[in-house]
Amino acid sequence: MKLDILAFGAHPDDVELAASGTLLRHIQLGKKVGIIDLTLGELGTRGSASTRMREAHNSAKILKLEIRENLQLSDGFFEITEENLLKVIHQIRKYQPEIVLCNATSDRHPDHGRGGDLVSRACFLAGLIKVGTQKNNGELQKPWRPNVVYRYVQDNWITPDFVVDISDFYDTKMQAILAYKTQFFNAEEEGIETPISSPDFLEYIKGRASNFGRIIKVKYGEGFTVERGIGVDNLFQLK
Repeated sequence: MKLDILAFGAHPDDVELAASGTLLRHIQLGKKVGIIDLTLGELGTRGSASTRMREAHNSAKILKLEIRENLQLSDGFFEITEENLLKVIHQIRKYQPEIVLCNATSDRHPDHGRGGDLVSRACFLAGLIKVGTQKNNGELQKPWRPNVVYRYVQDNWITPDFVVDISDFYDTKMQAILAYKTQFFNAEEEGIETPISSPDFLEYIKGRASNFGRIIKVKYGEGFTVERGIGVDNLFQLK
């Protein structure tokens, strides 16, 4: 299956928090969209690998994704190795996306910046004919390099290069986030309180979306940085 957009996250819920409104907008436009999670998020204080898998599945249904897979790299310990690069390359060649979204260039959680770097590097290598990967039937995959890689902003200290208007999709974005019942505020869930399990964190997510939206004069937005210049043929395409 060929996808238009393939989003990668170091952990299940990374994409939901930072880029799910953008995915929803493009799904409405008829684009085929999927998510690949690098790890199970098994080191998270709350929940477990199995609960995170179930929550990711429930979120995928809310987002109406074409596919969602997990590479099961080691949460907190994965590195940019040949083995891990080849795993990501395999997915890029399998789904042949035009656009790849991945973690921020830097963030409080070290997995985020490293995960984004891993995916960005794999996108380049996936286009090299002499880097060999195989389909499940043993047939060699064809090289494929995405047209662009955009890295979603996860904390406010990064200034986005562009912002996507997600005003019409904010409520569904929040439903997808709250599918992770063990991770975010839920009055029915008990467990150790973490920085992201309090009601204040959900207000932060709303504030970030509002702040990004204000940049382009809309209610809510999601921010991204680019790895190369953006080209347009009409200045009126820009808000």
